[in-house]
Amino acid sequence: MNRQHYSKPPKSLLRKVGRAIADFDMIRHGDRILLGVSGGKDSLTLLQVLAHLRTYAPVKFELSVLTVDPEVDGFDPSSLTDYYGKLGLRWHYEAQPIMEDAREKMSGDSFCAYCARMKRGIMYRVCREHGYNVLALAQHLDDLAESFLMSAFHGGQLRTMKAHYRIDAGDIRVIRPLVYARERQTAAFAASADLPVVPDSCPACFSAPTQREHMKQLLAREERENPQLFANLLHAMRPLMTEGGLP
Repeated sequence: MNRQHYSKPPKSLLRKVGRAIADFDMIRHGDRILLGVSGGKDSLTLLQVLAHLRTYAPVKFELSVLTVDPEVDGFDPSSLTDYYGKLGLRWHYEAQPIMEDAREKMSGDSFCAYCARMKRGIMYRVCREHGYNVLALAQHLDDLAESFLMSAFHGGQLRTMKAHYRIDAGDIRVIRPLVYARERQTAAFAASADLPVVPDSCPACFSAPTQREHMKQLLAREERENPQLFANLLHAMRPLMTEGGLP
């Protein structure tokens, strides 16, 4: 990696990612990892973290990146292509008119859910076409907490995103190395490292308040009264984050 375009993440963030990787057995020797990079602060931070870990981790793994362009107004990922090149990483770019497809095909689903499902299908396809056995995603502890509350409040279930699991087809493992990290950590690092963040990477989701935004605000209010809130939520969610017997 070209050091000129590389910023070492803070030790506090590296420790949290390293602990998550170890606790959930996320990265194994010889893994070929494809990282989904939307251009947001979280995925660009995870890119820098994994690239740094690769320089000294005892487990050897490959790292490449994929950006899925949903072809929505306001999303311009062109700055990322130069960035990937300067970092010396292999990158993949896939464009698909997801919003247009949603208007024609979506039924009984939110746009965000439809978009996420479509993007995931594209990511799985690219993994298979190019021989990647691991897909890395950049959801952090705040995301997991919001999903946990949304599931409980609106779905009547105790669920959240898993830290590491194998998809139903059995050929790809999905990992979330930021599950112990806070959103404020990724935001601070992205700003200090001057990462090329693509603003409002999903304008359709930012155009109106969502359930997730409501949960984000609720958690922020509660955390002001209880600084241990996210530590407690992580403890409560840990059994939901694992997939028993993952080979």
